[in-house]
Amino acid sequence: MFFSKDGNALCIRHQYEQIRIEPWGRNAFRVRATKSIDFTGNDWALTEALSDEDTNAVITINGKESAEITNGRLTIRSNAAGVLSFFRDSKRFLREYYRNYFGTECGESSALKIIGRDYKPIIGGDYKLTVRFESNDHEKIYGMGQYQQPYLDQKGCVLELAQRNSQVSIPFAVSNLGYGFLWNNPAVGKASFGKNYTEWQAEASKEIDYWITVGDDPADLLKNYSAVTGRAPHMPSDLLGLWQCKLRYRTQEEVLSVARRYKELGIPLDVIVIDFFHWTRQGDWHFDPEYWPNPKAMCDELHAMGTKVMVSVWPSVDRKSENFDPMLEQGLLIRTERGSLQTYDFQGDCIEMDAMNPAARDYIWEKCKKNYSDYGIDMFWLDNSEPDYGVYDYDNYRYYLGPALEVSNLYPKFYTQAFYDGQKSLGKDGNILNLVRCGWAGSQKYAALIWSGDVPSTFASLRDQLSAGLNMGLAGIPWWTSDIGGFMTDDWSSPEFKELLLRWFELAVFSPILRMHGDRGPHDIAPLSDKDFGGGYLYTGHDNELWSYGEDAFRIMKDQLNLRLSLKPYLESLMEEASTTGAPLMRTMFYEFPDDSACWDIDDQYMFGSRYLVAPVLSADINKRDVYLPAGKWRNITDGTTYEGCQTIIADAPIEHIPVFERI
Repeated sequence: MFFSKDGNALCIRHQYEQIRIEPWGRNAFRVRATKSIDFTGNDWALTEALSDEDTNAVITINGKESAEITNGRLTIRSNAAGVLSFFRDSKRFLREYYRNYFGTECGESSALKIIGRDYKPIIGGDYKLTVRFESNDHEKIYGMGQYQQPYLDQKGCVLELAQRNSQVSIPFAVSNLGYGFLWNNPAVGKASFGKNYTEWQAEASKEIDYWITVGDDPADLLKNYSAVTGRAPHMPSDLLGLWQCKLRYRTQEEVLSVARRYKELGIPLDVIVIDFFHWTRQGDWHFDPEYWPNPKAMCDELHAMGTKVMVSVWPSVDRKSENFDPMLEQGLLIRTERGSLQTYDFQGDCIEMDAMNPAARDYIWEKCKKNYSDYGIDMFWLDNSEPDYGVYDYDNYRYYLGPALEVSNLYPKFYTQAFYDGQKSLGKDGNILNLVRCGWAGSQKYAALIWSGDVPSTFASLRDQLSAGLNMGLAGIPWWTSDIGGFMTDDWSSPEFKELLLRWFELAVFSPILRMHGDRGPHDIAPLSDKDFGGGYLYTGHDNELWSYGEDAFRIMKDQLNLRLSLKPYLESLMEEASTTGAPLMRTMFYEFPDDSACWDIDDQYMFGSRYLVAPVLSADINKRDVYLPAGKWRNITDGTTYEGCQTIIADAPIEHIPVFERI
């Protein structure tokens, strides 16, 4: 084992492997290891500039026996076998998993021949990489993005590191032991938080790359993490009210009639959204003139009513699209490694644009600027941004930056960047937001509002979205939302669905964005056209406006919207906090009360900022629920009753509202 210094970095060489450990932010290190000649130089998620203070380190080398490097409160130590151990304030909290004949500093030796860093060569190319760490008993792990499961604590979970519709892989984990860990690798892979050991895998990669930090509490860890990956920009304050959407407004007149109705009712409408297949073909990226004859006049009227306009853009390009041949000729589409040249087959034979190619990003923005932005469209709904594949055979796709197995998880971040950079070039800096179905570490810096995808309209799904939203916040994404009522509805008129809709709406009032959307089945509405393309041929769902579900539901949602609007100054302060510290708006109980052990076990209530405790109703036919109140005084915002903390109470939860308590 050979230890050396390279500036502020500790370098370790052993046979064919080289390791580089260097300070990277406050109380943080970046760790890289490779068996190649040198490191790639890719920073991946670690995009932000570092100050001199963030790169200072103290390095101690003890011959060939050991070495250690310290940055603030974090120390990494290597023994003579190259096994890395991690210390917070001199107390070890993590160590690589090593079961070999050469014992670790704790004296173990083993015949298993399992090491912490494993390189499995891929014939003719890179490596399948595995990094293993010792598991800590009683550890809790949070974050990692969005997975459709009810578990807030990821300990014991196996998570696919891949992007899918409703799954967002953001590989940043927050531990209750006071550290945060970023797997800084965009490869398709797996994270296993086992009871016996933790394992990170990349299916194809050139080097091991991760970042680790320590702090006093989750807020401190998020601050360190967002400082090196980026923070959300300023959220425009005129987007914090109601967003209206459905699958799908088929004509210009439908959109205007809905907005006019809201205006007549005196209900402020911040945003109205025009969903998919308003175009002629996928990849044309313009309105079908038969059904949208004057987009500029439409936008002008909506703007006069105080409503901004968002339009759906997909990355899929139909072979019959006007843009297919020029994009294929210029190499701007995703490639397949074998078989037919197709990546997506919903309503057409499609290939998706390669968002990792800067020329492709310029191409799609040029078209969307001309055909949308120049008419007055304010924002873009970047749907299918994983991208959604017809078949998730990642080994069959290749991007500008390399094989999908190696870089696939970056796609949604680059897709978002294309529109962020384009809007910024128009002078919209500070007034940008785009709705995106997926993201990766650092997507927040590109004004990405991520929503939870096409989820079912069930209470079980509502329960999953709560865990998803909280873990997204802990993964560095403060702007998150979901389809109120879920996306896939079987019977929009049933009492069961209306109950679900109201409970979802009540939770969404205390989320970053309040957005009505969904495919309100059944699909028994005739299409506008019998052609097999264009804005009139595809199905649509039933109405999805506040008044669509009867007088009682309308009254409840209108009252809840008024509550939301009364919180606007508070929402603005939370958005400012997110942009300056990386703090999420929806916060786990332990985020605000890290010293309360009970809060680390609560997964069915949350804090909205530091002031409001929200206890959503996550099951049908519920009119009361238990609520845990941490230390302090708490006021029920509905009836004004004040409670002392450190107790669990039974709170009323009629259909008109969920229990919410203000910290006083």
